[in-house]
Amino acid sequence: MSKIAFIYPGQGAQKAGMGADFYEKSPVARDIYDRASEALGLDMRALCFEENEKLDLTEYTQAALVTTCLAITETLKDVTEGAGHTYGSGNLTPSVTAGLSLGEYCAIAAAGGMDVIDAVRLVRKRGILMQNTVPAGEGAMAAILGMTGEAIEHVLDGMDNVTIANYNCPGQIVITGETKAVEAACAALKEAGAKRAVALNVSGPFHSPMLRDAGNRLAEELESVELSKLRIPYVTNVTAEKVTDIADTKALLARQVSMPVRWQQCVETMTADKVDTFIEIGPGRTLAGFMRKINRDVKVYNIAEWSDIEKVISEIEGETAWKEK
Repeated sequence: MSKIAFIYPGQGAQKAGMGADFYEKSPVARDIYDRASEALGLDMRALCFEENEKLDLTEYTQAALVTTCLAITETLKDVTEGAGHTYGSGNLTPSVTAGLSLGEYCAIAAAGGMDVIDAVRLVRKRGILMQNTVPAGEGAMAAILGMTGEAIEHVLDGMDNVTIANYNCPGQIVITGETKAVEAACAALKEAGAKRAVALNVSGPFHSPMLRDAGNRLAEELESVELSKLRIPYVTNVTAEKVTDIADTKALLARQVSMPVRWQQCVETMTADKVDTFIEIGPGRTLAGFMRKINRDVKVYNIAEWSDIEKVISEIEGETAWKEK
C-alpha cells in the first residue's frame, strides 16, 4: 500500500476560476466558500471564480487560495467516502501533510489541527500583515536558478539585509530582503555562477527578518484560535521536521513569516519516512514541478479540477467506478 502525503501550494498558484467546478458540483465545497464569505465579509465566489485584480493582492490571495484548497480537500473526503472508497481508513488516507508557506495552513487543517474557517480567517489577517508591514518598494524577492543553496549561502554571508526565503528544489532558491540589497545580491550571485536571477513580482520581502513584526502580530492573533489534536503529523517549513504535538504549532506559524521555507527539506523528510505518493491539492502544478527535481522516484498527482478526483482514485486504488456527489 502506498504511503501518501497531501501537499499544498503557496501564494502564486492562484488563478481566476479556481474551485468553480467544485462549488458547482459539491455541496461540501459550496458550504466552505459560503461560510468563508460570511466569516470574512468578502464575496469569495467573485474573488476566486471571476477575473479580478484583487486575486493577486496578498491580502486577498491568501484567503482565496486556502479556501479553495480546503474546499477541494473536504470534497475529496466527501466524494471518496460517499463512493465507498477508503479516504478515512485505507488507500486514500494521507499519512502526513505539508504545505509551502501559505499552504502550511491547509496542511494543518487537513491534519485535523485547525478548523477550516479559522484557517481562512487567520490567513486573511496574515496576508494583510505581510502586505503592510514593509512599505511598498522597500522590499524585494528574486529566484536564483542553477546554483546550490550552500553556494548561495556562502555569497550572502558577506552581505547585509538579504537572506534566503525559499529552498524550493535543487537549482531554484529564492532570496529576499531590502530592494537594493536583493539587487546587489543578484549581481553577485550571477558573477558567482548562477544561471539566472529573476526578480519576482511580489508586494514585499516575504520570509525575511524584515517581517518579524508581522510574525509577532500574527502570534497575537493566534492566541485567540483554538487548535485541535492532530490526527496525523504535518511537516513544518521552519525546521522541515514532522510536527506531532499541536502545542508547537502557534509558535512555528509565527516564526514562519520571517524564516526561510525549507520545502526541499520537507519533501526529503517525508520520503525518508517512506512516503512514495504525493497528492498536490490546489490550482497549478508548482509542487509537482519541484518534485521532479527533488525526487523522481515518487508518484505525484494533482487535484485542481473536479475531473482530477476520478483520475486520482482510479490510479491510486486501481478502480474505475466512483460516485459523484
